[in-house]
Amino acid sequence: MKCDGIPSGCAISGMMSEEGKRIDGSAIIRSIACMHDRSNGLGGGFAAYGIYPRRRDMYAFHMMYDNAQAKENTEEFFYKYFNIDKDEAIPTRKQKGVANPPILWRYFLEVPVNKLESRSERDYVSNAVMKINSDIEGSYVASSGKNMGAFKGVGYPEDIGEFYKLEEYSAYIWTSHGRFPTNTPGWWGGAHPFTLLDWSVVHNGEISSYGINKRYLEMFGYKLELRTDTEVIAYLFDLLVRSHKLPVEKAVQALAATFWKDIDRMEPQQKKIATALRQVYGSALLNGPFSIIIGHNRGVIGLNDRIKLRPMTAARKDDMLYMASEESAIREIAPDLDEVWSPRAGTPVFGTLRPEVE
Repeated sequence: MKCDGIPSGCAISGMMSEEGKRIDGSAIIRSIACMHDRSNGLGGGFAAYGIYPRRRDMYAFHMMYDNAQAKENTEEFFYKYFNIDKDEAIPTRKQKGVANPPILWRYFLEVPVNKLESRSERDYVSNAVMKINSDIEGSYVASSGKNMGAFKGVGYPEDIGEFYKLEEYSAYIWTSHGRFPTNTPGWWGGAHPFTLLDWSVVHNGEISSYGINKRYLEMFGYKLELRTDTEVIAYLFDLLVRSHKLPVEKAVQALAATFWKDIDRMEPQQKKIATALRQVYGSALLNGPFSIIIGHNRGVIGLNDRIKLRPMTAARKDDMLYMASEESAIREIAPDLDEVWSPRAGTPVFGTLRPEVE
């Protein structure tokens, strides 16, 4: 089918089986390739959930190294802080349009119980990610969650997908991104998705509140080293949901907060909650034009900014949920849909694994 192109827009696409059916990566590559003209070859990437079932209880670190010394230094860190079950090069193939990749390696890690002291396991892993990105020169964590991974780099997204052999992976959630960087550099570590633990974010737009968001996150020990505004979104979800124990729905409401004029018209109980979220999490509010897809081990979330300055279309077919910048990118892989809609500004779309799915 004909795919419409809107230049200079960035592209996002995601798909999820709420029954937990695993789908190979060829479909998501076709979907994001449909929006080729929305990116410029300076960044593409994918997140996939359910791809490591044999090691589903281990943290899968996908690493990027500028050189062998960075790899050696990081492995010394891993040996000190984790039990390493397996490490190997991430499989790739030569691909036209993908040049000068860093060293790409993955590790399956367990946290030694005697290292935790009073910390939770996820706090321990999050701190390890911050240490690597900020303290080990030339070393970057592409992803660090369980039973998931991020595959990203400099190139058009369809070329990145072929480079990483994504047709050989099967996942119940796929998200993807085609990048058109405007005010941040195009480099391997700065490609989307941005991740922490099992959170992953692909983003079309700009976070104009980046400075405020960054300073707020730094108060809680987060270190932002990847030189792209999208990084704050992944860390804010981690802070609000994992650390502050907010329900996902309330975290979304804090990040794309209701306008005061709309809060004033709410019923008393709703008004009380919305007011509290704006007062407590004012520095976490995301300003600027954006549409994002957030992945996590139990589902996906699609979200526009509060006045919908970036496009997003959602659709359903049986147990499948699709979201993309353009409807054509969904119909490219699912032409016969049960439902198609354009989510309202600031109104999230949730996809959730059914309770019986482990």
